Amino acid sequence: MKEYNVAIVGATGIVGKEIIAILERRDFPVRDLRLLAAEQSVGMELPYKGEELVVQQLTETSFEGIDISLFSSGATVSQKFAPYAVKAGAVVIDTTSAFRMEPNVPLIVPEVNPHTLASHKGMIASPSCMTIQLVVVLRPIHTAARIKRIVVSTYQAVSEVGQEAIDELDRQVRSIFNHRDVVCQVYPHQIAFNCLPQIDTVLDNGYTQAEMDIVNETRKILGDENMKITATAVWVPVFYGHSASVNLETEKKITPEEVQFLLDEVPGVKVVDDPEKNVYPLAVEAVGEDETLVGRIREDGSLENGINLWIVTDNLRKGAALNAVQIAEVLIWGGE
Repeated sequence: MKEYNVAIVGATGIVGKEIIAILERRDFPVRDLRLLAAEQSVGMELPYKGEELVVQQLTETSFEGIDISLFSSGATVSQKFAPYAVKAGAVVIDTTSAFRMEPNVPLIVPEVNPHTLASHKGMIASPSCMTIQLVVVLRPIHTAARIKRIVVSTYQAVSEVGQEAIDELDRQVRSIFNHRDVVCQVYPHQIAFNCLPQIDTVLDNGYTQAEMDIVNETRKILGDENMKITATAVWVPVFYGHSASVNLETEKKITPEEVQFLLDEVPGVKVVDDPEKNVYPLAVEAVGEDETLVGRIREDGSLENGINLWIVTDNLRKGAALNAVQIAEVLIWGGE
């Protein structure tokens, strides 16, 4: 079996560490694994297959001899260094927002649109974590009944921001229980025991960047620029696991039973739907799982052709690291 030289940019971040673990768990054919990060992380050691690999400083020359580069260190870093990786001959798989809407960069979820991967010119984008969990569920429904309109309300875990947000939620909870003042450094308001209806910057149209990312990325991946989509994105005091309430209007009538039958056959999707027994997708049960969980599948009686869904996934796993590694697998194996 051919082996590949792989670089991970942002290796010391929570997504970078998850990528390392998934490469090992899925036995990706790595010849040499190069861990790259900012200067302050140089010299750190991270475990991989029983060894401790030393983190190296990310520079313009870090990609010589690299076949595949997985970027997870923020859009600014990707915009600066990804072109150097491509120039050195590496294929870049970028998990940040840097290139997602570039027309010549394929935006890939392997279960949904692997056929578009062939158009890459050295640069491949992985969607936002919320978009990933939506499209793996929506694709089979769209194929069967043609989705006309999507209304999405998201409930997003703080780990999407990074370790600093996890720490802030932890500190705030402890402060409240110990009757101390709550300090807000990462979020503009208290996140503990609260919901913040703003993720990312507010745009001129009144929507946030995260909400428009859901709209634009979903259209690009599903290949339907005319699909009507609206979103409200909310931070919730959950450490790991994104949840979403999704309302669909379809051209063709489709029943909840038909939706469940379709989704039961989809790789990477697990139907968890028996509400009479208190069984439905939960963020705490999605953590550590590769599958996207879907439940509360029911008809929307206010529409002629309406369906409601509740979708949950581990935002660090399938929402970021796993999707990137799966893209690499399709790249080298053609999805076999």
